[in-house]
Amino acid sequence: MPTADQTRSLTFDVLQDDFGPALDEVARLRLELFREFPYLYEGTAESEAEYLRTYALAPGALLVLARDGERVVGACTAVPLEHEVEELQAPFRAAGLDPAQVLYIGEALLETEYQSRGLGGELLDRAEAQAAALNLPLIAAAMVQRPADHPLMPAGWRSPRKFVDRRGYVMRPDLDTTLTWQEVGEAQPSPKPMRFWVLERGSGSAV
Repeated sequence: MPTADQTRSLTFDVLQDDFGPALDEVARLRLELFREFPYLYEGTAESEAEYLRTYALAPGALLVLARDGERVVGACTAVPLEHEVEELQAPFRAAGLDPAQVLYIGEALLETEYQSRGLGGELLDRAEAQAAALNLPLIAAAMVQRPADHPLMPAGWRSPRKFVDRRGYVMRPDLDTTLTWQEVGEAQPSPKPMRFWVLERGSGSAV
């Protein structure tokens, strides 16, 4: 487990346009961390390559890496929502919001031993700054919705909802959608309920 001095010595790289092999590190973190509750993601290298292709090709996409020495221990992705899949764009259009005005935070990942030390906030600070750089007024993040009595919920599990609530994001039930993936124990992919939290940039409040 890293000490406080070690976590303060972490460095952050902000990448745009040319992500190169850094996407392999994001795929590694996604396959490792999203396998845990609540996503229970049974991913493959092929599915990760297809997913991360969006960030490799989309104008305005951003990747933030947290490094402990040379080792990547965290990552955060951001992309204008208009370049994401239709399942993520559709609820915004239905609510009268233009996806072209939204920066979508794809994920904020930290290896387990680096969590709960404020580093997730440092990742998000850098990713959210892309909204100002692109002059996008809204920032959005989505989370899978699991029942409170889910049998695979670990004892003492803490929802990331509290983290985004503290940053001023507001839950938007009117922006619910579904994404499809294969989870641990499933024979094939199935749709999973997702909900958005939205922040209005510069106001400290959400719309």
